[in-house]
Amino acid sequence: MIINSFTQSKDFVIKNKVYFTSELLRWNSKENKRLMPWKGEKDPYKIWLSEIILQQTRVEQGVDYYNRFIATWPTITKLARAPEVKVFKMWEGLGYYARCKNLIATADFIAKNLKGKFPDTYEAILDLKGIGPYTASAISSFAYNLPHAVVDGNVSRVLSRFYGITNPIDSAEGKKIFARLAEDLLDKKQPGIYNQALMDFGATICKPQLPLCSSCPLNKKCTALINSQVGFLPVKDKKLIKKTRWFYYFVIEYKGSLYVRKRLTKDIWENLFEFVLIETNKSMTSRKLHDHPQIIKILGEAIISKSKISPVYRQELSHQSIIGQFIHIKTKKMPVLEGYSAIPVKKSYKLPFPKFITNYLAEIKQDSN
Repeated sequence: MIINSFTQSKDFVIKNKVYFTSELLRWNSKENKRLMPWKGEKDPYKIWLSEIILQQTRVEQGVDYYNRFIATWPTITKLARAPEVKVFKMWEGLGYYARCKNLIATADFIAKNLKGKFPDTYEAILDLKGIGPYTASAISSFAYNLPHAVVDGNVSRVLSRFYGITNPIDSAEGKKIFARLAEDLLDKKQPGIYNQALMDFGATICKPQLPLCSSCPLNKKCTALINSQVGFLPVKDKKLIKKTRWFYYFVIEYKGSLYVRKRLTKDIWENLFEFVLIETNKSMTSRKLHDHPQIIKILGEAIISKSKISPVYRQELSHQSIIGQFIHIKTKKMPVLEGYSAIPVKKSYKLPFPKFITNYLAEIKQDSN
């Protein structure tokens, strides 16, 4: 039986709710070995921090960032007092920097308006900047044991396969179906434990690729397995179309300082620093780059004592491919640059840069040692 709407599955949900929940919780208590530093945490600040880090980030990558944040700023008040540039530097490499911007804003709001006390209701948590229904449900259930079901990719995948739901998980209708289904299945007495168990189950057993169906405790009644639909479910509706952007960074050095600016436009890498940028819609030769009107205007008739162009760098973002190179120029005359600041080379390494730039900086730093 493959179903395609929540209403059609209502009887099936009720009939199998006890089986689904009891088997899931039994697996969690006896077999779930997934360890994470925030698992079982009751401090809403630490739960919130872990959830923000894990948005668009794999657990394996997020653990080290979480540990560094907690070691540096063990309370939300201390995070709120931290210089913004230092917080962004700590976040460097995680990507999706709007998360960091919202993290800073929310910490500041709680410290100033709520006297450092994290909200303790779902509605109040949901009102915080950068927090949606999933994160609000996670914090309220883990920290306060409130009965709100979490619905992330792991949860949607488990429910889609077990109940044979073909509605796309990324469609408006699909999101409503999975949200209502998750609420119906939620163990109201221990929502935090149940939510964590379901997410862990999706991450370790009902995986996107090569799920462990033969040892799955739910395999006797899994609709997708019974109907040989495991590889087909869950269904996704949207196809990702990426655009390509060419970034050519001129690393202009004058008297031991580099010229940088903070990206302030509503674009990728907002609030991070960068060198002098020329963006094009196609690749450019070294000759054309040096003859670019913008560079001629910046350097004027300055004598260039050294010029070096890097290999091609590439960074894949969720919806964009960034390709480009770095042109390191040492000049004997101060360049004409508005909106840029001269930073000593050694101090520039302390600024938060996007990964595209930090990869380049790491290589030239290594070459200079």
